[in-house]
Amino acid sequence: MDNELLKQVTEKANKWLGTEYDEETRAAVKAMLENEDKTELIECFYKDLEFGTGGLRGIMGAGTNRMNIYTVGAATQGLANYLKVAFAELPEIKVVVGHDVRNNSRKFAEIVANIFSANGIKVYLFDSCRPTPEMSFAIRHLGCQSGVIITASHNPKEYNGYKAYWNDGAQMIAPHDVNTIKYVNEVTSVSEIKFEGDPSKIEIIGENIDSIYLEKIKGLSMSPEAIAKHHDMKIVYTPIHGTGGKLIPRSLRNFGFTNIINVPEQDIESGDFPTVASPNPEEPSAMAMGIAKAKETGAEIVLASDPDADRIGLVIRDKKGEYVLINGNQIVLIFLNYLMTRNAELGRLTGNEYVVKTIVTTETIKRIAEAQHIKMYDCYTGFKWIANVMRENEGKARYLGGGEESYGFLCQDFVRDKDSVSAISIMAEIAAWAKEKGLTMIDMLQDIYLKYGFSREKGISLVRKGKSGAEEIIAIMKQFRENPPKQLAGADVVTVKDYQTLVKTDCTTGATEKLDMPTTSNVLQYFTNDGTKISIRPSGTEPKIKFYIEVRDNMANAADYDAAIERADAKIATICKELGI
Repeated sequence: MDNELLKQVTEKANKWLGTEYDEETRAAVKAMLENEDKTELIECFYKDLEFGTGGLRGIMGAGTNRMNIYTVGAATQGLANYLKVAFAELPEIKVVVGHDVRNNSRKFAEIVANIFSANGIKVYLFDSCRPTPEMSFAIRHLGCQSGVIITASHNPKEYNGYKAYWNDGAQMIAPHDVNTIKYVNEVTSVSEIKFEGDPSKIEIIGENIDSIYLEKIKGLSMSPEAIAKHHDMKIVYTPIHGTGGKLIPRSLRNFGFTNIINVPEQDIESGDFPTVASPNPEEPSAMAMGIAKAKETGAEIVLASDPDADRIGLVIRDKKGEYVLINGNQIVLIFLNYLMTRNAELGRLTGNEYVVKTIVTTETIKRIAEAQHIKMYDCYTGFKWIANVMRENEGKARYLGGGEESYGFLCQDFVRDKDSVSAISIMAEIAAWAKEKGLTMIDMLQDIYLKYGFSREKGISLVRKGKSGAEEIIAIMKQFRENPPKQLAGADVVTVKDYQTLVKTDCTTGATEKLDMPTTSNVLQYFTNDGTKISIRPSGTEPKIKFYIEVRDNMANAADYDAAIERADAKIATICKELGI
């Protein structure tokens, strides 16, 4: 064991035995210090929680590397201190505070509200759990300077998190995330955290925001005639125990859908997520109850949202009538194809529209955008980067939509984070629109592939927990950076993009050029001469290193779809073997 590290964590932990910490915390820390096995002590204290691509996120418990009232308190006090400097000219600084269904979420949200109010900041606190995108909407709608939502998104139940937003309704990026961390780090003592709230500065909000937000989402509908004709289409929806149950069925009814089938066991709001191992709509197991309900009722599609209702899950029927899970890349593909095509049909394209995707999301989107003469932006992973593109284009060009392969999509510009409330409503509309054209959802997806080329994507995450895991992830990135593959599944690697150095290298000529991105990021990409794309990046919110594999093929006709999948899967398996994952 590293004695120096043990000494450091012991010193940090001993500070948590002071009387400024509550009895429960002191007891937990004391037990860790007295335990012969120091693993838990090291895990809880070897570092401080930091803002990543999704803010602050960690396992709940005592310690500097855990989510608790003190780490949440220090983050809020630091943010409050920074807001008072950044908006010193305003007579009143205002923030929105929301939370999801997780254990301790309401408690943390009330603590956040109290700390802001104790610092003289006006707080709009939601009366109960709400979707993350509604909090983003409320920041803009109420003219606030910042917002915080307590959520760990789709992570397992042991986790909670803290997402901080800026005045445009988007998660913070530089300089504000960096400045906030600086101010948070300056909060070195619990005594500096103003826990004692000022009730006169806290206003409870709820239905008054819900109704306005839902009305704005209803205004996004572009195919009301198709919905009117197919209003009784059977739609299964599950919130997977999360906040989506509050607003998504209402939004679907607002759009005109009359046959929404719920999954009663999963309508229960619970931070224990009792019916699933992980409340993540990417996981087939999380969608199993929704699929079972669809089989029982003969529903056409299954829609789901994650605990904070920013991600969308989608299941459609294939040609054999079997229910199949649609991946995040295909979801973005379906959305952007509809939004671009439908805007063209309605004569709404002026040549000043744009769409956004992340660098790890399918390149097929680029082909559609080029065919429709619509500008496409590539940005980093994390919706704050899509929001950054929106911020830069505000008042100059019209946003049609943006998404990422991790099941997030945004159909509108009055929210600045992924939004399953609007996404699920629009996806149901897409199903009705396809039906009006005599197509099923699978027909529509196959038509996209026939027109723009077939692509198949696979994401693989290597989980490496704790301090040793973090070191292993660094070593893996170093290895790929220093020894890039020359070939992938028999095709030559022709281009390497390293976003840490912002250098794009032509492997054939050795020529390099600078990548035009707002900042650096620890991401590597390899492109082959047959259209394969590999992206590698450590997660900013979880102890994982992620590999994103995309391979291309051409489908001869719709009947070739299954064979194209088989060919692509075999190629992906070869690539995985070559990469050692």
